Amino acid sequence: MTLRILHVFDHSLPLHSGYTFRSANILREQRNLGWETLHITSPKQINCTLQEEDADGLHFYRTQQPKGLASRLPVLNQWAFMRATEQRLLGLAKTLKPDILHAHSPVLNAWPAIHVGEKLGIPVVYEIRAFWEDAAVDHGTQSEGGIRYRLTKALETAAVRRANQVVTICQGLREDLIARGIPNAKIGVVPNAVDIEHFSLSSGPDPELKSRLGLADCRVIGFLGSFYAYEGLDLLIAALPGILAKAPDVRLLLVGGGPQEANLKAQAAALGLTDKVVFVGRVPHAEVSRYYDLVDLLAYPRHPMRLTELVTPLKPLEAMAQGHLLIASDVGGHKELISDGQTGVLFRAGDSEDLAIKTLATLALADHGAAIRANGRSFVERERNWARSIANYKTIYGAALRRNL
Repeated sequence: MTLRILHVFDHSLPLHSGYTFRSANILREQRNLGWETLHITSPKQINCTLQEEDADGLHFYRTQQPKGLASRLPVLNQWAFMRATEQRLLGLAKTLKPDILHAHSPVLNAWPAIHVGEKLGIPVVYEIRAFWEDAAVDHGTQSEGGIRYRLTKALETAAVRRANQVVTICQGLREDLIARGIPNAKIGVVPNAVDIEHFSLSSGPDPELKSRLGLADCRVIGFLGSFYAYEGLDLLIAALPGILAKAPDVRLLLVGGGPQEANLKAQAAALGLTDKVVFVGRVPHAEVSRYYDLVDLLAYPRHPMRLTELVTPLKPLEAMAQGHLLIASDVGGHKELISDGQTGVLFRAGDSEDLAIKTLATLALADHGAAIRANGRSFVERERNWARSIANYKTIYGAALRRNL
């Protein structure tokens, strides 16, 4: 009998984010295993008023924004979101009759799935991609250890206890749950990966694009992604004067946007680096590879904090898949992915001087670090492909259903 899984997502395609790309890869690989996947999103699907929507070959059921006073008030609006998701999910589960409810971060999706699962007798798997309370600290909406932080953490822990099985994306998150007293056997790991067939080795820079951006005859350090505080792009700009003192031909290319964009531009101006840092803004997804190809060294200077120590990012894997050279801070999330000197280079997190020193040494490597780049590509081909990663759900779903798959 075909396994039928009803997934509950925060948001999905056609929105583009690391979250939506992971979700889409999960669904496609599960379908390759012969399973039937069904999909609902929370009210946080931005600018969507549809009841149902097709995106990139996948069909999504949408949950409409809640109305009323509670939906407009802080804290209470989160309850209103959960209530709206639960009502939509209950109706769909009664009609679609899934074998499993699979709720994905944040915890606002877990509790609706748990309530519906318990009401209808359907096992619930809860997948944690990051702890919501830690992400809120970086966004400035909570303070670590504050009342709201502790309440959110308690809500998360309670959801983990109530779910039939739990999934994390890395060992750091898994170990944190075990420290909270969650049984080892209840937690599975389905790590981030890449679709290796969609990432070809870099073909070198487009001379016209490089010239248009003012990067001709320059070596380029680059970051492509969202400009969140935890990404540490401020540290990268702070390290740039030390790099330029020894390597004046270096330029910094920042592709993307986000909450820290204005601060980063102001920092670059204050340091007299306006002509050394190129802010491209967001580019169409189909064009991203052209900008990756301009970069000699990709940088991931994440700051040390609970979020970055526990969670593994996707971007370094994508860089390895394209055969790029990369440097990253030695936070736990990076150390779980990158072997220093083998698949990339690590520097002391939060230390701009060490970042400058290691960057200069990496840019000076013979053959542009050919061995490191080859090792990185081999690592993702061998260990971090989606087919291998998604196969882990067989054991997790089997435990939830109490039968072998």
